[in-house]
Amino acid sequence: MSTSDLAEESSVAAPSAMAPPPEVLREWLGAMLTIRRFETECVRLSFAGKIPGGIHSSEGQEGVAVGSIRALTRDDVVSGTHRSHHHALAKGLSLRVVMAELFGRDDGLSGGRGGSMHLVDRSLNFLGSNGIVGAGLGIAMGASLAMQMQQQPFVAVGYFGDGGANNGRVWESINMAAIWKLPLIAICENNLYAVETHISNSMAGESIAARASGFGLPAVTVDGQDVVAVYQATREARERAIAGEGPTFIEAQTYRYEGHNVGDVQNYREKDEVAQWRAERDPIARMRKRLVDDAMLDDAQYAALEVAAEESVADAIAYADASPWPTGADALTTYPTNV
Repeated sequence: MSTSDLAEESSVAAPSAMAPPPEVLREWLGAMLTIRRFETECVRLSFAGKIPGGIHSSEGQEGVAVGSIRALTRDDVVSGTHRSHHHALAKGLSLRVVMAELFGRDDGLSGGRGGSMHLVDRSLNFLGSNGIVGAGLGIAMGASLAMQMQQQPFVAVGYFGDGGANNGRVWESINMAAIWKLPLIAICENNLYAVETHISNSMAGESIAARASGFGLPAVTVDGQDVVAVYQATREARERAIAGEGPTFIEAQTYRYEGHNVGDVQNYREKDEVAQWRAERDPIARMRKRLVDDAMLDDAQYAALEVAAEESVADAIAYADASPWPTGADALTTYPTNV
């Protein structure tokens, strides 16, 4: 399975009875398995020296990316963060060219010049990831303004983390979007830690969504480990935006299993905490159980999804490893070539 086959007061949004059909839910599960495999392999490859510069793994946060992006169309715009492999892959970027970019190879998205934090593909309306905290939301806000001015029936989604929620540029973007009723969906991936600082030590107030509600736009909290709940919240937000009702703020409560970046020794949290999230709230395990309980998935089907994910990622690694290194001859070439 290739990734291209995968495209008021704060309140907790619960899944509705109107869930997508079984084949769609199985595809979402396959997408999450592929992203999970991609991330675990990237961690290994980074330690092995194959990926220069390290990475920020999104392992554990797959449900947010797949759930939200599956509620969008190909023409809708996505702008990510420094931790954006899951956004890029869920949006449909090729595993091969993303892995080649991480390897620093010429066949990568940016000819190997951007690396992990600078993934972009304008052909898929993925405006990119970047290392500036909170900047992705501002980029998405600008895109949503362009859509409104050009009367285009699309939306822009900007992601940021709980650390970014303490950044002024985030709230400036929210404020402008609310004033102008822009077709923007702001998604905060609250994984509890801004690098190594727990949210309880950095944020006053009831919640991030409650803080957002003060700007006069709908602000909801969803279980980011429930891919269907994220999908439904994003779909409702998109419908509002397309109807000209303005932006929506979604706080997706999630968790990263790895450290802030590869090599992070994680002295700031207990191993038991990570183990508990894996055991009780893993988005893949929960989705699998849901499908099995509803007689939508059997062991053979799940095994096939796992094999497809493993084969796709193995193919991407082989492609990246065979890709040539950039040369000085094309040092002035503008990348990405699809911009």
